Amino acid sequence: MLREPAVAGAFYPAEKDRLEAMLDSFVVSGVGAPGAVAALSPHAGYIYSGAAAGALFAAVDVPGTVVILGPNHRGIGARYGLYDRGAWQTPFGEAAVDEELADAIRNAAPFVESDTASHMHEHSIEVQVPFLQYRRGDVKIVPICIGEQNYGRLVELGGAIAAAAQKTATEVLVLASSDMTHYESAEEASRKDHLAIERMFALDEEGLWEVVGRYRISMCGVGPAVAAMAAARELGAAEGRLIKYTNSGDVTGDYREVVGYAAVAFVRQIQ
Repeated sequence: MLREPAVAGAFYPAEKDRLEAMLDSFVVSGVGAPGAVAALSPHAGYIYSGAAAGALFAAVDVPGTVVILGPNHRGIGARYGLYDRGAWQTPFGEAAVDEELADAIRNAAPFVESDTASHMHEHSIEVQVPFLQYRRGDVKIVPICIGEQNYGRLVELGGAIAAAAQKTATEVLVLASSDMTHYESAEEASRKDHLAIERMFALDEEGLWEVVGRYRISMCGVGPAVAAMAAARELGAAEGRLIKYTNSGDVTGDYREVVGYAAVAFVRQIQ
C-alpha cells in the first residue's frame, strides 16, 4: 500500500532537485536540542513555515522511526487514523511505515484504528516527511491523523505510543504537527502563542490544553501536541525548548493578519 503525495507541487516542490535545494536553505544549524524525544513542527507551505521547520530538523537527531501526529483538517476518516502498512511516497522516494511499532500502538490504544481515508488528502503529516527523509534517508514513519478533541484520549494516546516504543525497543521521535495562531495581528499572535509555548516549556500538556481554550488560541494541532507531550514525559523528557518562532508576515511583509509557526523540542535533560 503506497500513499501518494497529496500536496507536492503546492505546499512544497514536486521535483527532487528543487525540493532538496529548498531544504538546503532551511535546515541550517542553530539552536541544538540533543536528547529530543518529541517535537512540535509547523505544517504550512514551505515558503511560509519552512524556516521554522528547518531549524527544528537541524536541531534534533532523527532516529530510525518517527511517529507523526497530525490534525485532521478535513474531518474525513477515523478519529484516530493509523496508517499502519506500506509506505509514503515523496519526491525523495518512499518512507516505509514501521509496521511493528504501528501494531504495538494499536494494541496499546484500541481506539486507534487502521485507516487510510483520514490521510488521503491531509497535508499536516505529509509535509513533515520530506524534512525527515532529508535528515535520514532510511527513516521509517508511523502516521496518526487525529480528528477528535478529547483531552483524556489524547493523553492516553501519548502513553500508548511511549509504551509501544518501550515494548518494541524502538528509539523514536514523536513529532506533533501544528501551526499556531491563525489570522490575527503579528503582535497578538505572538502574545497568545507564547502563552502556549510557556506551557510547552514546562512540559505541561494539561496547562497547554487549558491555555489554548481559555485564550481561544487557534492552534490547529493542539491535540497532537498534547499527545506528543504526554509521550515525551513517559520517554524521559524534562523540558520543552523553543527552537524558532516565526510568522507568515516575515515572508509576506503583511503583519496585520498572520499565521504563527513554532518549532519546539522536548528534551530528556535540562542543558
